[in-house]
Amino acid sequence: MTPTTSPDLMLMLLADARLPTSGHTQSGGLEPAVVSGLRSTDVPEYIDLRLRTVTRVEAASAVVALHHLRQGLPLVDVETAWAARTPSGAMRSTSRSMARATMRVVRRLWPEHPSVLAVGSDASRAVVLAAVADACGLAPRSLARLVGYDDVQTVASAALKLLPLDPADVSAWALGALPVVDRLAVEVGSLTLPGSIPAAGAPQIEAWAETHAVTTRRLFSA
Repeated sequence: MTPTTSPDLMLMLLADARLPTSGHTQSGGLEPAVVSGLRSTDVPEYIDLRLRTVTRVEAASAVVALHHLRQGLPLVDVETAWAARTPSGAMRSTSRSMARATMRVVRRLWPEHPSVLAVGSDASRAVVLAAVADACGLAPRSLARLVGYDDVQTVASAALKLLPLDPADVSAWALGALPVVDRLAVEVGSLTLPGSIPAAGAPQIEAWAETHAVTTRRLFSA
């Protein structure tokens, strides 16, 4: 990042759906939920549930990883804490797959940044996003907002492909989720210790992820 680049503009770049990362292949677990009977009217509640559980864990993990990167601390404890709070093997695998796709972009944009170089090849998406945030000069709360907003838009975009919906309704759902994203950012934005990462599980979402991982006919990889 050049000294004249606004962190707010960098946040807009990273949240842009045109960024060529693996979010294009994800539904945020919505596809197996729809296969299992989730209705279009249930999607706003599903978005809210993810923000309070799996996305909360990822956002908190990213914030703690950012602190570790900026303090020159090892990332292994952050990865261990994140994995312990992500019991689904399928979800851990998806996170690492998305991390590798994101790193392809990150290494093109900030190839020599120390935080980018510090991330291992098997990192979680939370840790990769933390490296991005450090390279961009993002504040911890901005990073948490990025994680939350990205999850909302991933589910919303997938909903338009999976269900008969009016795009205006989906935009309204995303707007309705923004206050929850803001609260999430406030709640996790000051975390610094791996042990402080919340353990907020979602057993049904995890079960759907496990089923989807072995499904041969699917539109999204997760």
